[in-house]
Formats: sequence, structure tokens, C-alpha cells
Amino acid sequence: MRTPVTQPTDTPIDRLSFDDALGELQRAVADLETGGLPLERSIALYERGVALHERCASLLSEAELKVQQLVTRAGGAIAAIDVRPDEAVDAE
Repeated sequence: MRTPVTQPTDTPIDRLSFDDALGELQRAVADLETGGLPLERSIALYERGVALHERCASLLSEAELKVQQLVTRAGGAIAAIDVRPDEAVDAE
């Protein structure tokens, strides 16, 4: 049986950027579609893919909220209101 060309990163999923999570998800899907993986590896890859999908969806929701929170201030200047939870801001 073949080994997938790409291995998951060592980075915890909750620390991946959108682009990194999406890229890893795309590679996981490609490996699963190609087939030839042992059942246990396929299940593990599928589980990680679900978690990566959830991470991407969460980051997209955050981005959508930021866009929705754009407000026009007096004088026409546009400013973004940070709507992330305090712990997310503190982590930066």
C-alpha cells in the first residue's frame, strides 16, 4: 500500500492559519481520493480533515464578522472593530 506523499504538519490545528489549514485539507482529500491507504490511516486522515474543515469554517466566520463590523465614522473614515474574544487577541 502506498504512503501519502504529504504528511500532516506537527502544528496543532487550532494554531494553523487559514491558508495552511486549507492546504493541508486539500492534500488530505487528494490522498483519500487516490486510495490505497490502510484503513486506519484513511480514518485518521478523514478525522483530521474534518477538524481542518472546522478550523477553516471558523476562520471564515471570524473574517465575515470583521467585515460586518466595519463602520463608517464621522467624516467618512472607515475603521474595523475587533470582534475577536479577548483570549484570541492576547494570544497574538
